[in-house]
Amino acid sequence: MTSVKAKAQKLINDFKGTDYIYGIGCLDKTGELVSHFAHMIHSGKNALLITSLHKRDPESYDAIVSSLKKHGLDIVGHTDSSRPNSPKEDVFRMKEAIQASRPHMVIVASGGSGIDAAKAAIVLANLGGDIEEYFGMGMVSEKLKASKNFLLPCIAIQTASGSAAHLTKYSNITDLQTFQKKLIVDGAIVPQKCLFDYSLTKSMSPEFTKDGAFDGLAHCLEVYYGTHQENYAKVEEIALTGIELILAYLEKAINDPMNIEAREALGLATDLGGYAIMVGGTNGAHLTSFSLVDILSHGRACAILNPFYTVFFAPAIKNQLKQLAKLFFKYDLLQEDSSHLNGKELGIAVANGLIALSKRVGFPTTLSEIKGMTQAHIDKALQAAKNPQLQMKLKNMPIPLNADLVDEYMEPVIQAAMTGDFNLIKNFK
Repeated sequence: MTSVKAKAQKLINDFKGTDYIYGIGCLDKTGELVSHFAHMIHSGKNALLITSLHKRDPESYDAIVSSLKKHGLDIVGHTDSSRPNSPKEDVFRMKEAIQASRPHMVIVASGGSGIDAAKAAIVLANLGGDIEEYFGMGMVSEKLKASKNFLLPCIAIQTASGSAAHLTKYSNITDLQTFQKKLIVDGAIVPQKCLFDYSLTKSMSPEFTKDGAFDGLAHCLEVYYGTHQENYAKVEEIALTGIELILAYLEKAINDPMNIEAREALGLATDLGGYAIMVGGTNGAHLTSFSLVDILSHGRACAILNPFYTVFFAPAIKNQLKQLAKLFFKYDLLQEDSSHLNGKELGIAVANGLIALSKRVGFPTTLSEIKGMTQAHIDKALQAAKNPQLQMKLKNMPIPLNADLVDEYMEPVIQAAMTGDFNLIKNFK
């Protein structure tokens, strides 16, 4: 697997260059990264620190603070990170901390939810308004152009293998009143510099490890499904490399959380997921998962839904499915090489490979297994799919749908995910 890791590293270096420090044991380079950045942009060195590491990993917290101070950075404020799924309330708290401390930059050391919340908090602190104004694509940039304001620099220190929020233009925010997740998508919110010491992920629980890995897998898979011809070769290399690392190392990380080789592999894989969603975009499974946040973690929701969207998309993604069938056969997720199949049969074969992976790590494989799953969740998911703020997910699908086709084609996919019956899926003609 050395060659696959080397390929992953080359891809990540091509993607981020000197803006990103990653690997094993690089946390002490935090101060160097931030100080150099501040010097480059002629900024002051006052930073607001957003993190909860002082509560769960004091040694890593002390290493970050010590490195910052060593390089002349002043921490002028501190607030805790976010809860899972980045609730609005946590975004508002961070916004107030930014406005109170008036820093030159924001440093967030957290998993994906904390980084997503920090991105949104910077937008609100600098541009004002209601967070609803920024959901969708490019709304932050529009507001920036119409004003004389700017966004504070954000430096992201990732602590978990999963969403790759430290690398991307995405901020997923949840309304806890409705349990609906929405998305800010804008190049203006990409952290200017980032760091990920993969050894930090040794503290991830087995369940968190699974969730993060399946989130990264979903990024690679969904972008691969929906990619256009001009980016096909690049996306295929990114996606298949990331997916193979997950197939090869996920169980090792679950069974031996301190296995640094496995932790590095999952870090590389989920970083490639971040690269994938900067080249393309996720689609069906991500879209539906946004309406299930009260009953399912994001990675688990995507793991359940993606096999069924795979069957729906099958007529449009023949080449992708043939490559995935070969890969799943290589890792004993399929009993025979199914790459000779076509159409829905090929889609079902790959879907069964995805389901076999879920079973291998003890994940549920249908929505009916999830406590609290109701018809109301299905209705909410269908309604959300028609919301213009989430329209990009419909358009990213390899079979793009308009809002008026959602009930006819998406509802059968979700019903199939409820029961496990692929025959319920209605393929688009």
